[in-house]
This record gives sequence, structure tokens and C-alpha cells, in this order.
Amino acid sequence: MRAPFSLCISRQTCGIRHNTTGDQTLIMSKFKTIVWPRVILFGDSITQYSFQTNGWGAEIAHKLQRKCDVVNRGLSGYNSRWAKILLPRLIGCQSSADNNISAVTVFFGSNDCALEDKNPQQHVPLQEYSENLKEIARLLASAGVSADRVIFITPPPIHEQTWEKECILKGSPLNRHNSVAGQYAQACVQAANHCGSDVLDLWTLMQKDGQDYSVYLSDGLHLSEKGNQFVAHHLWELLEGRLTQLPFMLPYWGDVDPENPESSLLSGQ
Repeated sequence: MRAPFSLCISRQTCGIRHNTTGDQTLIMSKFKTIVWPRVILFGDSITQYSFQTNGWGAEIAHKLQRKCDVVNRGLSGYNSRWAKILLPRLIGCQSSADNNISAVTVFFGSNDCALEDKNPQQHVPLQEYSENLKEIARLLASAGVSADRVIFITPPPIHEQTWEKECILKGSPLNRHNSVAGQYAQACVQAANHCGSDVLDLWTLMQKDGQDYSVYLSDGLHLSEKGNQFVAHHLWELLEGRLTQLPFMLPYWGDVDPENPESSLLSGQ
């Protein structure tokens, strides 16, 4: 069964000009721009790396092809304090219709939970982290992104033995503890509940029933291939109901009139 298709048209136009002999300029065409719905992935390195081969972001983008643009706004090393400052520059203050944002994931905490005495540059105190997440939700709401379109994601657990080896290679002591990451995960869950948004609690799910969560991590902190699959699976469970009913963008190729393709491809102009 073919999915229905849609054209989402903005008011912006673009003119294609052609210079003929004698410097005469002809406007060859003038079409309204098709605006695709967007899913924005906002987070730190775990989000930035999600478009790598077999990454969770790439998997979500694959599932939503011809329905949404999945936009990666992952920023390696960033914390919620910097994210809160930067967010208005990423989404602007347009209305929801102009932004055309269908969903946003907010995935911070792995840097915020760095130990203050070992990594003060990235560390954010627990209470401030919670307030930053709430402020991010308020900023999204001011841009027309309602709470039901925001999904918070907690930091995953930290495998201290493996991550310590990475720290030593960089000339520093262990700078994160799994128990502290758990406190930030709990704060994320509470902030999401306060905002009325869904939350994907990776810290809890990856350690459920005492399973070996190290298989989900490549270096004790970032996701392995299995960890990416885990995130993609559980995140899709939250996104699917919101997005699968979005229409197929532009006609199926077999439905394009070969004698008059303009009638199929330029409808709504």
C-alpha cells in the first residue's frame, strides 16, 4: 500500500534567472519551497556520533526517509549549561508552523556529571542541570515545540573500569562515576515529568536485571554498536506513534504523469 504524499509549502520563493545575449535577464521559473518536517537530535557527543555507520541517529533517519529531515545537532563535549545558551541560535523564535519541528530529543548529562574536582570545565551541579533541562523545554515551547514533542534522554551508565583506561591514556584520573551518572539520570527523569514530556531512561534500562551493560559502551562512556542499536530501538518506540502518520513527501514515482510531470510535481504552486 502506497503512503499518501504531501507538499508542505513555505512562503519563501526562489527565482532561477538566465542571462541571454544582450544581457537580457529572464526569470525562467519561480517556485515555492517545499518544507520538510524536522526531527532535531540535540545533545552532546553521543548525539553527534549518532550518524556514524550503524548509529542510532542514522537508524532513525532511515526509518523516517521521505517523511522527515532528521537533523543532528550533537555537540561533542557540551553540557546542559552551554546547550541552554546555544539553543535559541539553533531553532530561532519562529512559530511552530515556520519551524515545522515534529520532535526534539534532548540528550545531555554525560558531561554534566563529570566530577567537579577532576573535570571542572564540563561539570554542572546537579540542581543546575535539572533547571537547565526545564529551561530547554521552556525555550522549545516558546518556539512552538510543545512538551509532547520533546523526548528527554538520560545519560547512559558509565563503566568505570573501561573509562578509567581512556582517562589514563589522556593523562588524567577517572573523572566520572556511574553512581553520579545515576543521580543525573534521575534528575533528567524528574525534569521530564515536570515538563510533561516523555523520557528514555538509558541509565536504568541498560542495567536492568543486573545485565552486563558494558556491551553497550565502546569506551566506558560512549555507545558501542550494540548500544546504538539499543537506543534506536527504544527511542523509536517513543517516536513511532508521533511520526509514522506523517505523509509521504512528494508523489510515488509511479504516480507521476509521464505526459505532464508538472501536474504531479508542482501541485500546490
